[in-house]
Amino acid sequence: MSQPHPHPHPLSPPQPPSPEATAKESSKECAKTLDPLMAEVAALIVEGLNLEVNPTEVDPDAPLYGAGLGLDSIDMLEIALLISKQYGFQLKSDLDNKEEIFTSLRSLTQHIASQRVE
Repeated sequence: MSQPHPHPHPLSPPQPPSPEATAKESSKECAKTLDPLMAEVAALIVEGLNLEVNPTEVDPDAPLYGAGLGLDSIDMLEIALLISKQYGFQLKSDLDNKEEIFTSLRSLTQHIASQRVE
């Protein structure tokens, strides 16, 4: 009689991953596929304002002002300055939709994507 091989036969169908492995992999994929611009903007905000949070931990849909990241109006002005330096356009205080733009990381990133100078 032959001994069973410790490794599955190369032509055997792959075993489906466990639910735990699938959840972990899904979480990793989500982090990997996070819009690169959004990750860049999160890093710009965290580093520019010296926040004590990892840029990857910034919730894209959490409020930037007040509750979410706990930023104040001075922080928002600094973000506007950082964005103008980094992306080549100005976020002026007289914009009609400035509250909407600064609602969250996601809304800010969408605005940057639509306005930035390549």
